[in-house]
Amino acid sequence: MTFVVTENCIKCKYTDCVEVCPVDCFHEGPNFLVIDPEECIDCTLCEPECPAEAIFAEDDVPEGQEEFIALNAELAKSWPVITERKDPPPDADEWNGKPDKLQYLER
Repeated sequence: MTFVVTENCIKCKYTDCVEVCPVDCFHEGPNFLVIDPEECIDCTLCEPECPAEAIFAEDDVPEGQEEFIALNAELAKSWPVITERKDPPPDADEWNGKPDKLQYLER
């Protein structure tokens, strides 16, 4: 099993999760993070670190968010690894919890 970054990360992109990852499986896009399912060791350390509560075990991805399982795998192949925490976007708190953010995903 792997962990999956879901929709609420879009435009929030808090990076607290990347510092605790022992295998550096996070990849960074312009306004979203993903987890490489081939690298994730299911250690569970990232999930409680996410201020946006956007990280779930693959088997626990909320209903309607299942497409993020494939999206994480796809984007991890082309986005660079991120291993250090960065400041979130200035408007991250305003975007946290807003629905229907997939349309804003930048590739």
